Amino acid sequence: MDFVLTDPPYLVRYKDRSGRTIQNDSEPGVLDAFTDVYRVLKPNTLCVSFYGWNRVDVFFAAWKAAGFAPVGHIVFTKTYASSQRFLRYAHESAYVLAKGRPPLPAEPISDLQPWTYSGNHSHPTEKSVDTLRPIVEAFSKPGDVILQT
Repeated sequence: MDFVLTDPPYLVRYKDRSGRTIQNDSEPGVLDAFTDVYRVLKPNTLCVSFYGWNRVDVFFAAWKAAGFAPVGHIVFTKTYASSQRFLRYAHESAYVLAKGRPPLPAEPISDLQPWTYSGNHSHPTEKSVDTLRPIVEAFSKPGDVILQT
């Protein structure tokens, strides 16, 4: 693989307003898959991973155990709040993870990216193509083999 973009379960026992849940969302062992992600990536490449902000310690442990080095952080700004408790949660986040020493992009994108609501028709936390396209375009080139999970 030349690039991986992944959105694993956030380990928060997610349930949307209609009652839909996410498989394996309470099983930290699901993050062991990052070992395989690291294995299938070519040397000097990147993985971008969404994560659960309140379980970032578990995600960091899995990424580092797999061999990844965090090299960037992306915040996707929403025009709406997904939920609210102490704060109105109006963003999503992802880390840029390096295997080896990937080359720097010729024109880096901003670490703040817009978010387009997908409608969550196929999955309760579905990401829109419009949201993900700039990430794929920034960290891959035509002809690359990309794994999107």
